[in-house]
Amino acid sequence: MKLWLDTANIDEIRAAARFGVVSGVTTNPSLWAKAASGADYRDVVLEICSIIDGPVSAECLAQDVDGLVEEARNISKWHPNVVVKIPLDENGLEAIHRVSREGIKVNTTLIFQPNQALLAAQAGATYVSPFVGRLDDIGQEGMAVVREIVEIFDRYHLPTQVLAASLRHPLHVVQAAKASAHIATMPYTVFQAMFKHPLTDAGIQKFLEDARKAAKVKA
Repeated sequence: MKLWLDTANIDEIRAAARFGVVSGVTTNPSLWAKAASGADYRDVVLEICSIIDGPVSAECLAQDVDGLVEEARNISKWHPNVVVKIPLDENGLEAIHRVSREGIKVNTTLIFQPNQALLAAQAGATYVSPFVGRLDDIGQEGMAVVREIVEIFDRYHLPTQVLAASLRHPLHVVQAAKASAHIATMPYTVFQAMFKHPLTDAGIQKFLEDARKAAKVKA
């Protein structure tokens, strides 16, 4: 399972990139607004592409089919690694079908049930993004949706990849991996929490203390 960051914060992306384990980034207008950098969305996406050599999702905002198609065409030209994000509704589905036939890679966003994922896959989407955390928020098991989508895609050998999104904590990442998601995208805080454990910190401190004691004895 590949690890992506879900952020438009350039500092966070640079900080995570140095470990060599992040292979993609997902963004959206909300994350762009949260980053509050004042930079144009296109410029932010291009800077991300200069940091991460992998897929970078940029979202379309149009509401009508022709508008989505035109926007997807424009965004896809920003950089070879850019993947356009299109929400799954009737207009989105038609737009996905049209632009996918042109070779434009699509990340279908706001997926909340397997039927939506199946429609997107049949329309030619490269990725589908089930939103785990948002489903959990309304009392549904978000990871169950990920498992169901993966099972369907595997059974019928569909090439569309399952991108577990809206992950809220490190356990979500583990659950996504166990559900056989192809990708897990997460906030930087969740990424940071993945490699931290109090027993690791305590173990390092103990080793350092023992080393200092041993050095004093030898002195």
